[in-house]
Amino acid sequence: MNGNNQTAISQFLLLGLPIPPVHQHLFYILFLAMYLTTVLGNLLIIILILLDSHLHTPMYLFLSNLSFSDLCFSSVTMPKLLQNMQSQDPSIPYADCLTQMYFWLAFGDMESFLLVVMAYDRYVAICFPLHYTSIMSPKLCASLLMPLWMLTAFHAMMHTLLMARLSFCKNNVILHFFCDILALLKLACSDTYINELMIFIMSSLIAVISFLLIVMSYARIIFSILKVPSTQSIHKVFSTCGSHLSVVCLFYGTIIGLYFCPSTNNSIVKKTTMAMMYTVVTPMLNPFIYSLRNRDIKEALIRVFCNKKIFFNGPLVIFT
Repeated sequence: MNGNNQTAISQFLLLGLPIPPVHQHLFYILFLAMYLTTVLGNLLIIILILLDSHLHTPMYLFLSNLSFSDLCFSSVTMPKLLQNMQSQDPSIPYADCLTQMYFWLAFGDMESFLLVVMAYDRYVAICFPLHYTSIMSPKLCASLLMPLWMLTAFHAMMHTLLMARLSFCKNNVILHFFCDILALLKLACSDTYINELMIFIMSSLIAVISFLLIVMSYARIIFSILKVPSTQSIHKVFSTCGSHLSVVCLFYGTIIGLYFCPSTNNSIVKKTTMAMMYTVVTPMLNPFIYSLRNRDIKEALIRVFCNKKIFFNGPLVIFT
C-alpha cells in the first residue's frame, strides 16, 4: 500500500454487545429508556442551574458543565448503538468512526477534569469557608474551565490525527459497540507504536494525575476536619461531598477495573460491559445522585416548578 492511500476500507463494522438475537428487542427498549433518562436528567440539572439564581455559584457552574459533558458523552455512543440494534446494520463510515472516537475522547477527558475541579471546589468550601467567595471567583472559574475544554479538544484531536495516518486494509470488524481507540488499533495493518506510546503516556497522565489530585483534595479535607473533630463538621463533609464522592467512585471504579486491573479473563463481554458502565450508566445516574442527595437541587425544583417560577402565557415563556 502506498503512502498516499492511507486506508483501503471505507467503513467499519461494529460488533456491538453480545446479546442473543431473541433478546435484542428487550435490550433495545432498555437502552433507549436509559439514554432518554440520561438526556432528560442532565438537561433538567442544566436548566435548573440556568433558571434558579440561588444555584449561580461555582459548585453548580461546574455541575452544569459536568451534566453537559455527561449528556454529550452518552450521546456519542448510544444513538449509533440504538440505530444498529434497530436496523441490524452494524456499519459505520470511516470518517464517522474517527469523529465518534474524537468526541468520545474529548468528553471522557472532560468528565475526569471536571471531577478534579469539583474536588478542589469542595476543598476550598470546607477548609476556607470564609474566603470561599474571594478564592472561587468568576475569573478563577473561567480560568479553570476554558483551558480544560481546550486541553480535551487538543488531546482528542492528537489521537484522531494519529489514528488517521494508519492504514486499515484487512479486518474491519470492531470488537466493541463504538469506535474505541484500542479496538481500532488492533485492526491497523501499519505500525502503531507511536499511537500506543502516546495513548500510554497521555492516558496515564490524565487518569492518574486526575485521580491523585482528587485523593489529595479529600486528604486535605479529612486532615482539616480531624484537627477539630465534631459531629457537625463530619456531617458537613458528608452533605457537601457525598454526591461528588459517589460520582468519583462510579466513574473511576469502572475505569480502574477495566484498564488498570486487567484479569486473565479480560474478555470482550467484560470490556463491553465495563465500557457500558462508564459511558452510559454513570452519566445516567449522575443527575439522580446530585438531585436525591442535594438539598439545593431539591429546593430549586420546588422553586421552579411548585412556586410557578415559570409562567406560560400563550406561545411566550416568561421567567421571573
